[in-house]
Amino acid sequence: MRPRLAAMEKPAIARPALPAPPPLKVGVMRTLGRLMLVAVLAVALHFLFTWAEGWIRQNDYGWAMPGLLALVLVIYALLIAIPFVPGIEIGLSVLAAGGADIAPLVWLATATGLTLAYVLGCTVPLAWLRRVLLDLRQIEAAQLVARFEALPGKGRVAFVYALLPRKYCGWIVRYRYVNLAVLINIPGNSVIGGGGGIALLSGVSGMFRLPLAVLTIALATAPVPMAIWLFGLELPWVAGGR
Repeated sequence: MRPRLAAMEKPAIARPALPAPPPLKVGVMRTLGRLMLVAVLAVALHFLFTWAEGWIRQNDYGWAMPGLLALVLVIYALLIAIPFVPGIEIGLSVLAAGGADIAPLVWLATATGLTLAYVLGCTVPLAWLRRVLLDLRQIEAAQLVARFEALPGKGRVAFVYALLPRKYCGWIVRYRYVNLAVLINIPGNSVIGGGGGIALLSGVSGMFRLPLAVLTIALATAPVPMAIWLFGLELPWVAGGR
């Protein structure tokens, strides 16, 4: 075993004391309230996504207007930062409408949106997740989150590595930056949170260093827009419509 991996053993940490779970009725009501909030947000985001995609497709005449282009890119960057919103489809719509000339700007907006999601994830308190688990009376899971929360960045990496069956899953932690790039580019990744959700969770985990995470996001989002810009590649529905 290599020295670096040998050091990734179970970190010695005491089991933190957890507050008692709330009464069952209180926990259930809180959970239902959270689920209703998520449902409302999901419906609102769906309508926002549908409107933005249609609006971008219908306004291809306005790409000479810098103000309109900037507005579209800001909307796109904000949308792609939201978990479970398939913002990449909006990005492709922007590329389809604007052509190769705006591909670098679409790449910049994509990387900016996902970086925003990652940074926001870094600010999410794990104590909130612990409270949710306590409301659901998932004591062991809450205890695990509390132990994870008490560790610094390197300790968290070792902690997760120790929980995984190393023969099959240790590579998930060892090559986490590569896996982050792959997950961002997997088609249909909106099922597991989309690019925004993946970046947000990466920030919540505390297992990624900010400079390397930003570099990974920038490189992972570059291939398609850069290929369109450098080689003049066309999206199929654009080429077919001309």
